[in-house]
Amino acid sequence: MFFPVSGVETHPVVPFLVALVVSSFTSMGGVSGAFLLLPFQVSVLGFTSPAVSPTNLVYNVVAIPSGVYRYLREGRMNWPLTWVVILGTLPGLLFGALIRVNWLPDPKNFKLFVGCVLLYIGVRLLYDQTPMAKRKKAKIQEFEAQVQERLKAVMAASGQSSGRGLPPAARVKTVAWSWREVSYEFLGETFSFSAPALFALALAVGLIGGTYGIGGGAIIAPFVAAIFGLPIYTIAGAALMGTLITSVAGVAIYYFLVPFFPGQAVAPDLALGALFGVGGFCGMYIGARMQKFIKANIIRIGLGIVISGLALKYIAGFFF
Repeated sequence: MFFPVSGVETHPVVPFLVALVVSSFTSMGGVSGAFLLLPFQVSVLGFTSPAVSPTNLVYNVVAIPSGVYRYLREGRMNWPLTWVVILGTLPGLLFGALIRVNWLPDPKNFKLFVGCVLLYIGVRLLYDQTPMAKRKKAKIQEFEAQVQERLKAVMAASGQSSGRGLPPAARVKTVAWSWREVSYEFLGETFSFSAPALFALALAVGLIGGTYGIGGGAIIAPFVAAIFGLPIYTIAGAALMGTLITSVAGVAIYYFLVPFFPGQAVAPDLALGALFGVGGFCGMYIGARMQKFIKANIIRIGLGIVISGLALKYIAGFFF
């Protein structure tokens, strides 16, 4: 099958199966598969124009809604956090898209950028398995365990299952929201974070996401948990929703840039991106079911080695 927008010719089953396999394993490690699908499009399918970045964002648009629906249904969406992430990421996406079409249209230069992003993700996955990182995370993990125990107690007291939504006591409630600070209540405890600081973090993530073609949820969530000391339970839904909204906006931004860059392929290949997205949609479900059978550290170490190796290959290819 020929995809005229991207110029890619491949069997339609290939994008679906690749996304299915990639997302099945990456979702088990708590990492988005979008960052690995872009190298596949660049190196295997030969899709090297700037249009590959928004096409990769289409993957998020198709694959993520099922997860967002789950968080909304259970009342686990932290809206103040979500909106600060979205407001910070959107301008970053615009600048990232401009960087992609103005300064990184050359596949060689873009591969260097991709290699640097992948190297960060791969090294972080490997570092998280070291004794030093585990000692630093001990307090966070202890805190998360306490949160889970308190949540179980609240659920048991209400006699309600999470599949039917959470009881009011287990939902996130906004306490105060201003341009300086946001506070919310969860399980009887109040958590606060600096809105400008989170905005700046989201802006940087949006810049990377707009250039590369990823939503940035896998990058921003660990930082929010570590830097701001917020429970993962109240972050995950916001990160996922932020990734979805900003991915939609990212695709729109690239469409907006089309008239200004008539000599380049800037618009996404919706058909190709949708095939990847459907595969990712199915793969994330499979990964969630398989996760309990495979140790998390094995998954993360394996992903870290593969991602770091791919990153070094791209970086070395720029210089040699």
